[in-house]
Amino acid sequence: MDAFYASVEQRDNPEYRGKPIVVGGPPEGRGGVVSTASYEARKFGIRSAMPSKKAKQLCPDAIFVYPRFEAYKEASRKIREIFQRYTDLIEPLSLDEAFLDVTKDKLGIGSAMEIATQIKQAIKNETGLTASAGVSSSKFVAKICSDLQKPDGLTFIGPSKIEAFMEKLPIERFFGVGKVTADRMKKMGLHTGADLKAMTEQDLIHYFGKAGRFFYKIVRGIDNREVQPHREHKSMGAEDTFSYDLSDIEEMYAMLEKIAGTVCKRLDKYELKGRTVTLKVKFHDFKQITRNHSFTHLLNDYDTIVNTAKDLLNNVNMHGKKVRLLGISLSNFTEIHLPEKKIKRDGQLELF
Repeated sequence: MDAFYASVEQRDNPEYRGKPIVVGGPPEGRGGVVSTASYEARKFGIRSAMPSKKAKQLCPDAIFVYPRFEAYKEASRKIREIFQRYTDLIEPLSLDEAFLDVTKDKLGIGSAMEIATQIKQAIKNETGLTASAGVSSSKFVAKICSDLQKPDGLTFIGPSKIEAFMEKLPIERFFGVGKVTADRMKKMGLHTGADLKAMTEQDLIHYFGKAGRFFYKIVRGIDNREVQPHREHKSMGAEDTFSYDLSDIEEMYAMLEKIAGTVCKRLDKYELKGRTVTLKVKFHDFKQITRNHSFTHLLNDYDTIVNTAKDLLNNVNMHGKKVRLLGISLSNFTEIHLPEKKIKRDGQLELF
């Protein structure tokens, strides 16, 4: 979807249309974080995960809107219904993005490009929102294609052109290559897919670990990952950014109790048990750490989760720092219901 949260806000509030909209925490006080921004706001350099204060500096006239997740979930549900008319093989990545395998299209259309065109038009007609689609023979290339002509784009790269396409692609456009990795690659003289392709697999693994093996294959157009309509959760958690920085340990305990309650509700919803409890701490200077403890048995009970989180917090050396955010997650799962009742991933966890 194109600037999904901001587009929903502009659709539902005519006075926002054509104006720079920022969805996220307000810039006043401690300030929040940008979740997404309309294309009018992006022209000023505003992007996701940017502090709201900086976004306000870049565009003083920007309109800040607190997120309405129920509205976004409802729009996502309608979009998913449209997908299901064409295929049952749908792998959601978040509320606003998914992979679709249309090898066996339910309507017998026989053309992936025509299916993408029809889906885009149906989304526009039925939700008032625009989507961009990428069509290719692999998930990696389809994902990249979906970003090339936003907004309202449609890009196709056929199998015979994938390798040449990857060679010309700037490394920062590679799906999964973040700013830190991109900067590191550029310092090594790696600017395009062709530069990556010139390196041996052993060298890529040496410099980038397991990701190096992935880079070696993907730049050659090798991506055999299937669309997974019932992909399992790898972790389940919740976190909270506070309205003021915490310095009192009892206050932190109280927040952990609240967060653990949210985690347990989510675990119960998906019938999950795990072995590893992880604590996340972000300090007032935005530096963050994680600590975890693994058990030999599966668990999902509130007392164990919250007490483990508190114990982990007790072992964190604060160095006099105040705490901006706390989070708890459980991982290392095994499903506790019958195998045929697979977990369906029906949306991303809320950011706020």
